[in-house]
Amino acid sequence: MASNHTNGVHDVVQRIFGGYVELLRIPHTARFAVGSVIACMPFPMVGMTMTIMTQQYYGNYALAGTLTAVQAIAGAVLSPVLGTLVDRFGQRAVSIPTIVVWMVAATSFVSCVLAHANPVVLYCIVPFLAAVPPWGAMSRARWTYLMGNDRQGVNRALSLSGVFDEAMWVVGNPLASTLAVISGVLSFSVTGLCVLVGALMFLTEFTTCPPSQTQLAREAGLTRKEFRAREDEQARLMRAQSAADGARVRAKSEGLGDAAVQQVAREAYDRAMSGKKDSIWGPGLIAVCVTWFGLGAFQSAAGISIVAFATEANMKQYTGFVFACFSVSSLAGALLYGAKNWTIPLWKRFYVCLAVVNLGIGSFLFAKHLWVIMVIYLIIGVCQSPTWINGNQLMLHLVPQTRFTEGMAWMGAMNAIGGSAGSAIAGVFIDRNGSHGGFMVVTALALVSLAIALLGFKQIKTSTETPVLTEISA
Repeated sequence: MASNHTNGVHDVVQRIFGGYVELLRIPHTARFAVGSVIACMPFPMVGMTMTIMTQQYYGNYALAGTLTAVQAIAGAVLSPVLGTLVDRFGQRAVSIPTIVVWMVAATSFVSCVLAHANPVVLYCIVPFLAAVPPWGAMSRARWTYLMGNDRQGVNRALSLSGVFDEAMWVVGNPLASTLAVISGVLSFSVTGLCVLVGALMFLTEFTTCPPSQTQLAREAGLTRKEFRAREDEQARLMRAQSAADGARVRAKSEGLGDAAVQQVAREAYDRAMSGKKDSIWGPGLIAVCVTWFGLGAFQSAAGISIVAFATEANMKQYTGFVFACFSVSSLAGALLYGAKNWTIPLWKRFYVCLAVVNLGIGSFLFAKHLWVIMVIYLIIGVCQSPTWINGNQLMLHLVPQTRFTEGMAWMGAMNAIGGSAGSAIAGVFIDRNGSHGGFMVVTALALVSLAIALLGFKQIKTSTETPVLTEISA
């Protein structure tokens, strides 16, 4: 009996972790995968450190929230630009000067805060703290390059990247809150050390680095402009064929005859080749983007409100551990969610997970102790990563595959902008009414976000019941 039980546990562990272990056994992968996570430490640490340090020296949550918002907006604008530059010139060529800019900005910010400089100076420095190389995207690019046409391997590698991302937040949040309470200088110093160590691990691993457009153009005997033009033409042909295939599948699902199906496919192909684009801004996409705005807004507002709540209770040093509970729970949710082949319809999973996260965080308003918030985070955190996974899958149904990246970009941008707005608004209410005012903002934003998602219920449900483009070959 004991042996059967042990074997059962071993099978479960192997099913969840076996694929991840195989990936990390590939030569050099563990080095760049771990290095990218270490180098990403500014994401969980800088915002927390800025909030605590600014409040300590300026006694103003509104200023802290606004500075965090400015940094987040700068990051939302800068990240796509850095990603484009990386594709064109290579990972090392873009990352090294970007790291130098971040180091100078971090040193300047700490110096100005210690000198109690005019807040205008801080507003001028903070955008440069968003100069962080897109380590996560670059790591995923390396995985994709290594896996080639192995679709299952690519999916598993991207899931592993998501697990590492959650691990980063698990470590970064409590580390930042603990160090920032001791010294903001210490917290920024540790963050800078992480950037240097992670960058060295990642950027000195050459064998897994995908070639840049400049390298590929040189090998093809073309200028970079000529190479991009050739790639754009090939991409245009692929998009036109994808549009035709998608139209053909939809026409067949509607029961049209063969002649009508071919006519619809031909029209879609010609429309794509002519450069005309159908608008992706249907009710479903609008609902998802505004929902993601609300998701970013109330989660960001919750973060600064929890800091204020803990400060009022003389427990500020524990805030990072509270956030880490959310990340640990989210990490567990990502592992378990990815290990199962779901038969429950996507729209049901989307709304259930979203409702759990929204209502759970909205209930912080009624918490009387920091540990109650921690317990709530532990319970609802298992739905955090699945909410994002479902949102990504939902975009496959809401926008054409040829514009999937565009749809994802809008969703990510709305989330970042929402986070900025949430921090700024919550900071104002916290200064006026304490942490209770901040949690009132959190609850209101959470309920509005859920209501907006429900307004798009019909369109979202209908779209998820149609096949996506990846099912065409089947």
